[in-house]
Amino acid sequence: MTKDILLAAVMGAQGLKGEVKVKVFTAAPDALPRYGVLHSGDGRRFRITAFRSAKPGEAVIAFEGVRDRTAAEALKGVQLFVARDALPETGEEEFYHADLIGLDAQDSEGRLIGKVGAIHNFGAGDVMEIAVSDGDTILIAFTRETVPVIRIAEGYIVVAVPEDDEDNDHVE
Repeated sequence: MTKDILLAAVMGAQGLKGEVKVKVFTAAPDALPRYGVLHSGDGRRFRITAFRSAKPGEAVIAFEGVRDRTAAEALKGVQLFVARDALPETGEEEFYHADLIGLDAQDSEGRLIGKVGAIHNFGAGDVMEIAVSDGDTILIAFTRETVPVIRIAEGYIVVAVPEDDEDNDHVE
């Protein structure tokens, strides 16, 4: 089964001629048209006919068949994906966030903590969401210090779990 990679999300209509403003998640936003036909989670297909960069991380796009503001407004919130196998292969120390989703999260002793559920970025850096067995989630900063080992082919990551410091729970 091939994974889909989220490349952009429609933020809303732009103008009267059917263009939309999108948040672009690619390293180089102007690369988006090179991925070809994009698709939504519900299977709709979108061919980019015009593209121009806007603010950093944003673009204005025209899609084939979207000709007016009403049609563009209906796309607000649509996430745009491409199949994982359409992307370039990664280098040795590289990966796509989607490659991490579903991996087991283990501590340094090999004990299962949970599964990687998502990678978020709220503006201050990447945060990894780990779903634990009791239904809760753990959020950790996604850095080399907190996730020192990533073994995609083997199906797991190692998470550096902070030690509880019950004797030093006061503010100095």
